Amino acid sequence: MKLTVSVIIPTKNRPADLAAMLPSLFRQTVIPDQLIIVDQSASDESERQVRSLYEEASPEIRNGLGLHYFHEPNVSGGATARNRGLEIVNADVTLFLDDDVMLEPDFIERLLDVYSSHPDAAGVSGIVTNAPAEHRLSRWWWNKIFMRGVLRDDRQPVYWNVARLGSTSPIRVSRFTGMMMSFRTEVIRDHRFDENLQGVSDGEDVDFSVRLGPEAVLLINPSARLVHNASPMGRETGHWLRREARSVYYLYHKNWNSGLFNRLSFAWLNVGYFFIATLGSVRRLSFAPWRALLGGRRDAREIQRRASARRASRT
Repeated sequence: MKLTVSVIIPTKNRPADLAAMLPSLFRQTVIPDQLIIVDQSASDESERQVRSLYEEASPEIRNGLGLHYFHEPNVSGGATARNRGLEIVNADVTLFLDDDVMLEPDFIERLLDVYSSHPDAAGVSGIVTNAPAEHRLSRWWWNKIFMRGVLRDDRQPVYWNVARLGSTSPIRVSRFTGMMMSFRTEVIRDHRFDENLQGVSDGEDVDFSVRLGPEAVLLINPSARLVHNASPMGRETGHWLRREARSVYYLYHKNWNSGLFNRLSFAWLNVGYFFIATLGSVRRLSFAPWRALLGGRRDAREIQRRASARRASRT
């Protein structure tokens, strides 16, 4: 049976990126059935560009792909935007994409191949083909040395070996990357992203994945490929440690703060943070890396406080 596909794309102030991305979606060998765009921009420029591209698309696209465009500047962050899209999904598979990616023509087809060959798969993702080599190297040693147990990011070894994987079999992982993750809609029908994660919403994808539980089969298909043209719009420009610490501290205290091994793993990761902050401060002759680390920890505590307040308001 042919699986239907809904695509959800959150966007904010990126009309050029969105306009460049959509043609790669319209050129897919398997056209999705539903396109949901949640636009948080102040202006309507993105909407005008999208509707123009849609009207200029072939009759096959317009007849087969239903467009649902929500211009909601009051929505705060990717997590909330994705939840807005989930409210109207009506297909078998829900695919989340970022607005600054370019899909290879068979990207969706390769995702669906895995759902057909692995009926137990709860979700399927792909890989990015253009990650900078220096980024892969830095993530390798960080992940290898300091990230243990539940904190270990098992996506990264797949991404590092993108050139060698080719068309190998799907690889099981514990978490997905938000720019290119899909799920069987029935699995996530009552599942939602954590709206306490606002703005750039770092960690929303990992949190969404791990809350499905360890029994959920999540697979990366190395044959499903895209390019990530990382947009400068809407990104934090400070030291990476702030975003890293904010995400990991919040996710740890929310999802993994139990058991001796988890606590030891988190303690060891903190050794890594202290090491990299000190090394960075010495190299820069500046306390900026330490300020970033401490700022990320404060941010995580503020998100926890906000989450507690929201829970209290519902009781």
